[in-house]
Amino acid sequence: MSNQVIMYGLIGIAALFAIVIIVYIILMKRMNRLDVKQAMALKAGTDTNNFSMDVIYQKLYMIYIKIPGLKRYLVKLRRRLEIINIEDEYLTRRQSARILTNALLIIIPLTIGIILFTKNNTLLMAILLIFEIFMVETIIDGMVDKMDNKLLRQQIDFFAEIRHAYHDTNMVEEAIYEVSQNDELEISRQASKIYEILISDDPEAELEKYYDVAPNSYLKEFAGISYLTREFGDRKDQHGASLYLKNLNNITQEMQIEILKRDKLDYVFQSLSLISAVPILFIEPVKNWAVGQFSFTGEFYNGKGGLIVQTLLLVITFICYLMIRKVKDNSSTNAKLKNTENPWQAKVYKNKLGKKIVDMFMPKPGTKDERKIGKLLKDSASKLKIEWLYVNRITIAIVTCIVSIMLFIQLHRVTIQYIYEEPTSDFNILGQMSEADEKKGMRITETHNHFLNKFKGKTKTTVKQIETAMRQSKYYEDATDDEIEENAKKIYDKLQIVNGEYFQWFELLISLVFAGIGYMGPVWMLMFQAKMRQLDMEDEVMQFQTIILMLMKIERVNVEMILEWLERYANIFKEPITKCVNNYEAGAWEALEELKNDVSFTQFIRIIESLQAAVEKIPIREAFDELDTERDYYQAKRKESNERLISRKGMIGKFIGFAPMVCLFVGYLIVPLVVIGMMSMTSAFSTMQKMT
Repeated sequence: MSNQVIMYGLIGIAALFAIVIIVYIILMKRMNRLDVKQAMALKAGTDTNNFSMDVIYQKLYMIYIKIPGLKRYLVKLRRRLEIINIEDEYLTRRQSARILTNALLIIIPLTIGIILFTKNNTLLMAILLIFEIFMVETIIDGMVDKMDNKLLRQQIDFFAEIRHAYHDTNMVEEAIYEVSQNDELEISRQASKIYEILISDDPEAELEKYYDVAPNSYLKEFAGISYLTREFGDRKDQHGASLYLKNLNNITQEMQIEILKRDKLDYVFQSLSLISAVPILFIEPVKNWAVGQFSFTGEFYNGKGGLIVQTLLLVITFICYLMIRKVKDNSSTNAKLKNTENPWQAKVYKNKLGKKIVDMFMPKPGTKDERKIGKLLKDSASKLKIEWLYVNRITIAIVTCIVSIMLFIQLHRVTIQYIYEEPTSDFNILGQMSEADEKKGMRITETHNHFLNKFKGKTKTTVKQIETAMRQSKYYEDATDDEIEENAKKIYDKLQIVNGEYFQWFELLISLVFAGIGYMGPVWMLMFQAKMRQLDMEDEVMQFQTIILMLMKIERVNVEMILEWLERYANIFKEPITKCVNNYEAGAWEALEELKNDVSFTQFIRIIESLQAAVEKIPIREAFDELDTERDYYQAKRKESNERLISRKGMIGKFIGFAPMVCLFVGYLIVPLVVIGMMSMTSAFSTMQKMT
C-alpha cells in the first residue's frame, strides 16, 4: 500500500472524528435547554429497564408459547390466571411465564438428579421422567392456588374498606368505585369490574356473565348483594343496622372460615405430595445398598423379582400421587375451567375411526349404563364429557397392555442378562465378593457362557451332552471328573433358565387383565373423587344457609330467586337444584318435592322443606327464622364441621401419602432381605449337613 493512500486514510479518519466532536458539542448545547431537560426527565420516569424481570417474563412467555410441550401447560395456566386477572393480558402473561419458569427451575435439577441416580436402569429412568410430567402440573397448581388464596385474603380488607366507604357515601356503586382505585391489588380489578356492571345499561345480564368468570363464590355473593341493594334499596334490621353491611359481614365470616380451612388443609397436606413421590428416587440407592451389604440379594434385585417389585412400587406411587391431589383439591379457580377447550380427547373423538372405536365401548344414549356414568361424572365434579372419559379409558387400556407386554419382555431379558453377566460363585452371607473372587467368578461365567451359547435354544439338552462337550473343549482339558460334573450341572441349570425365558401365552393373558384394570382405572378414580366430595356436603349446605340468610330479608325475594342463587353457588347439589329450577314454573311444590326425593342429605332436606313452606303457607323470613336467631350456633357448628373434615381428609391423605414409603422399605428392602436370607441360610445348612 502506497504512502499516499495511507495519508488519505488518516485525513479521512481525522475529518470524521472532527465531525463527531462538532455534533456532540451541538447536542450537548441542545440538551441543556430547559424544555429538553423536562422531556428527558419524563422519559426517564417511563423508561423500562431492558433487564427488568417484567420484560424478561414477557419474552419468556413468547418463547414458551412456541414450544409444543410447554405450550400445553402455559395455555392451561393462563386460563386459570385469566379468571383472577380480568382483562389484563400483560399481567396474565407475566404471571404465567413466572410460574412456569419457577416450575422449570424445580423440574430441571430434579431431572438431572433422576438421570444421575438411574443412569444404569433405563426403564426406571424413562418411567421417572414420564412421572415428572404430572409433577409439573402439581407444582403449577400449587402456585396458582397461592394466588387464589392471596385474592381471598385481600377480599377481607376490601370488604372492611367497603364498609367505611358505604358509611360516607351511602351508595353501593360509589363505595365500590372509591375502594377499587388501588391498582396494585388483584381485588381492585374485580371491584372495578363489579362497578362497571352496576352502572351498565343492563346490569342483570352483565352480572350473569360475571358469575361465569368470578374467581370465587364470595365475589359472586358480593356482586349479587350489591346489585340487589342498588336495585331495591337498603333496609334496616330490627336493631337499626344496615342490611347491606350485615350481609357483607356474613360474607366476610364465610371467607374467614374458608381461609382457616385452606390454611389447615395446606398445613396437613404440606409436603404429602412430595413424600408420596420421593420413594421412587430411592429405589436405586436402596438396591445398591442391599446388594453391597448382602451380596446374596443380588440375584433378586438384579433379576426378575426386583424388576417386578420396582414396577409395582412405581404403580403404587403414581396412584397414591393422583389420589393425594384429589383429596386435597380445594381450588376455586380450578372449578371455573369449562369444557370450552379442545383437548386431545375431543380431537380423537372427532376422527372417524376414533369415533367408531369409542362408540363401540360407550353406552348407548338413554340406557341405564349411560345414566350411571353421567351421574358419576356429575357426582365427582369432573369436567370430562362421557365420550372423553371413554377415550381416556380405551387409551389407558391400550397403553397398559403394551407396557405390560414390554415389561414381560424386559423381565425375560433381565433374567438372561443376569445369567450371562453375574460372576459364578456361591452366595456370601454378608458383604461383597473380594476382587479376586469376582475376577475368578467372571472367568467361570465367561466359560459357562461359551456352552450356553452352544446349547441355547436346544430344549432337550441333557447334562451328559454338556459334560461331553466340556471334555472336548479347551476350557476343561485339565479338569477332574468332579469339577466337570459340578460345572455341567451349573451350566444345565443356567441353560434351563435361559431356554425358559421367552414370551408365553399366559403373559399375554395377564397383559390383557392389566389392560382391563387400566380400563376401569378412570372410573375408580371418579368414584374416589365422588367419595371425597361427599365429605364436603355439610360445608356446602351451610353455605346455602348463609345465602338464604342474606336473601330472606330483601324485599321482592321469592323462593324461585333463592333457588336460582343456590344453583349458582352449588357444586355437589348442582344437578338436582338445576332440575328443580327448570321444573319450577310447572309446579313449585311438586318441583321442590322432586328435589327432596333426589337428595339424601338430611340438612339439605330441611332447607327444601322450609322452601316448600314459604311457597304456600308462610313468608320466607318466617320459614328461615331460625337461621337468624341461631346464627352463632350455625357458625360454631360450621367451624366444628370443618375441623372434622380436615381431620378426616388428613387421615386419608397421610395413609395414602406414606403408603409408597412403607412399600419401599417393607416390600423392597426388609421382606426380600428376610426371605432371601432365610433361604440362603437354609441352603447353607443343607450343604453343611451333606458335607457331614
